[in-house]
Amino acid sequence: MKLHWSPRSPFVRKVMIVLKEIGFEDRVELTRNVVALHMPTPEAVLIDNPLGKIPTLVTDAGKPLYDSRVVCEYLDGLAQGGLFPSDPDARMDHLCWQSLGDGMTDILLLWRTELSRPTGAWASVTDAWRVKIRAGMRALEADAERLSEGPLGIGQISVVCTLGQLDFRWSDCDWRTHFPSLAAFHDRMLLRRSVRDTVPADDNVADNVADITAGHLWFDA
Repeated sequence: MKLHWSPRSPFVRKVMIVLKEIGFEDRVELTRNVVALHMPTPEAVLIDNPLGKIPTLVTDAGKPLYDSRVVCEYLDGLAQGGLFPSDPDARMDHLCWQSLGDGMTDILLLWRTELSRPTGAWASVTDAWRVKIRAGMRALEADAERLSEGPLGIGQISVVCTLGQLDFRWSDCDWRTHFPSLAAFHDRMLLRRSVRDTVPADDNVADNVADITAGHLWFDA
């Protein structure tokens, strides 16, 4: 299999954590790509994914799969890994956590790009995103105990990737002080090799987006 990949993408990180958890990391060839809204899309990605996004997985049969949710479920099903619970109630919990985590991550990525615009960010939009991120963090804090106690699944994986994005690109927001139960959950997740080994890293591939997020995301005292 082939995976269009970047060490900085939180959605690619989801796939990499799944690969490590199911023991499939040696079965996938990683193909490095730089993909961003403000940059030309690499032709190699467009060939396999008309949306020009990563992660995109090409199966052994040559079938391209895109969206981290689709890729993760395919890989887990292939390995019968159990990261997508079969119990209906547990499955809905994990799918909702995945949806919340992925939605928050989408906002954080769009927000960072918005802040880089030469004409300045649209304040009404970024203010609305701030409200949603704060609400999302409060919801995750309320669920932190269940996230910590349940068997590992796609829900925890998605949430840890969101928190990792906060650490990577919004490092001054001090989320741990305001959401201590969520911080404790994150620390427990970091005990897993799959999580430690996939912490986002800047590999010095220029993306033309400066570190302009400082001071734009903060939480109430």
